[in-house]
Amino acid sequence: METNAPSNRTRRFARLLAAAFGLYAAVAVFATTDVDSILRQADRIKYKDNVAFLTLLQTLDAQADGMSRTQHDWLTYLHAWQKGFRGDYPDAVAAFRKLLARTSDNNVRARARISLIFDQVNADHFEDAFVTLTDLLASEPGIDDDQTRFLVYDTAAYVYSRGGEYDLAMGYIDNALARLPDDRSACSVRETQIWIMQQSGKLQPDDARIRDGLETCQRADEPANYNSILVQWASAYLASGQPRDSLKLLQEHKADVLATHSAALTSEVQSIMALGWLRLGDLDQARASAQAALTLANRQEQARSVANAYNVLYLVAKEQGDDKAALAWHEKYTAADKANLNDVSTRALAYQKVHQHVLDNQRKLTAANDANRMLALRQQVESQKARTRLLYILLLLSGLLIVGGWAWRTKRSQLKFRELARCDGLTGIANRQHFFDAAQSVLRDCARDSRQACVLALDLDHFKSVNDMHGHAAGDIALKRAVAACKARLRSTDVFGRLGGEEFAILMPDVDATVARSRAEEMRRDIAAARRDGDADILITASFGLACTRDCGHNLPALLAAADDALYAAKRAGRNRVEMYPHTVPA
Repeated sequence: METNAPSNRTRRFARLLAAAFGLYAAVAVFATTDVDSILRQADRIKYKDNVAFLTLLQTLDAQADGMSRTQHDWLTYLHAWQKGFRGDYPDAVAAFRKLLARTSDNNVRARARISLIFDQVNADHFEDAFVTLTDLLASEPGIDDDQTRFLVYDTAAYVYSRGGEYDLAMGYIDNALARLPDDRSACSVRETQIWIMQQSGKLQPDDARIRDGLETCQRADEPANYNSILVQWASAYLASGQPRDSLKLLQEHKADVLATHSAALTSEVQSIMALGWLRLGDLDQARASAQAALTLANRQEQARSVANAYNVLYLVAKEQGDDKAALAWHEKYTAADKANLNDVSTRALAYQKVHQHVLDNQRKLTAANDANRMLALRQQVESQKARTRLLYILLLLSGLLIVGGWAWRTKRSQLKFRELARCDGLTGIANRQHFFDAAQSVLRDCARDSRQACVLALDLDHFKSVNDMHGHAAGDIALKRAVAACKARLRSTDVFGRLGGEEFAILMPDVDATVARSRAEEMRRDIAAARRDGDADILITASFGLACTRDCGHNLPALLAAADDALYAAKRAGRNRVEMYPHTVPA
């Protein structure tokens, strides 16, 4: 037998939300003003003492003009909650929708959205409730707080159970049980679990979870959930053929249950009692309880309690022989039973419709994601191609740099070797071969342009004595000193070379004999003057022989031979002097 106890889930879940008030930082939202204190107090007692809650609402309404926007939003939330608690579900749904469209406070939005789910269910807006729940569950992976996840799982268990998806609901019950923050939450989950078992026909009166749930709710001081478990227990007794135990249980707690002011739960209690009295044969009590169930149902014609009440009235009238009344009650019973079955079917269909819609959206999202992945893959391929091309370019440039560096180093080495091959290793001037090559080239240019040139041949005097007396190192110093003295008097166009040992030659283009002789004299004096070097006191002099193209032509061997002849004349004449070809040999 099905009851209408699920409507009590609104009260039960709202109490859980009150327990989770700290989770949504309501304490931070509320200031320390009197209005904030009253709002907090009203939220805490709205289940336990609904009469006092309504008194606090009146107090808050009187202070509404001085409230902040957030305080107004919380007050609106409490009024909307009261509409759902009293069974005015369509009004509650509308109020919550207006609040959600207006408020920007995250705490208010969270509380309002979850309460809306329960009122949507109770207002038969199952499709809307499943859509809202789908959005809620979609946000679950981003929630890292256990109590928040607990509320999500408990809400999912309630909504899916209302849609007849009991196995799915029990799965969320298991998730919620794994994240119980306190006894109030444990009480709520146990009550949901017991209700689902009773609705699916699996609850036995001796199930240990019934007493565990009652003890938990008693510790948590949650009378509404406690009473709801009692009602499910009574239904289990009735379903197992124990009407006396069912009636005894409800009569013992009837006053407490009726004090909860829940229209759905009190109607269900009267409906169960009507069935119990009928099975025991007490027709008057059965009729009274059935009529009370109809009165308390608050126009919820599709509720199971309403169909059961009409059925009891039909059976009582039939038993008493009142066929007319029996027919009238039977017609109402048939309509209510059909409405209840349609209600169950509508809920199941709403779940399937939303579930299919979600699957369609998931497929579309998957297809879009696949397309995006393909696009990203193409972009990666193109990016990889670009990187590969860049790598090839870099490799090519690196190769060119390596080859260029190698070629530069090779060329530099070649130039170095060439320079070494052309220069005298000690003095740095042209060696014999390079002197001949360079001098001949210059002489060819002078001959072509009819320009004069002169050749100086010079030799250091008594150089062997320097080596013998001071050593070869001193001789090397003397050679370098003589070369430096000569180079100081040379132009960039002159060609200066070492022919061997202490013998040197200088080609001076574009000068005549007079100028050449004058420069030779300057060199001779500079060499003689530069005889001191540190501690070494070495006398260095040089003899010079001069020959010019005017007398010998532009032939280098002829010029060198003539200059050498003049040089030896200078040697014979006493050294440290300049002689010019042709010279006059003294008698």
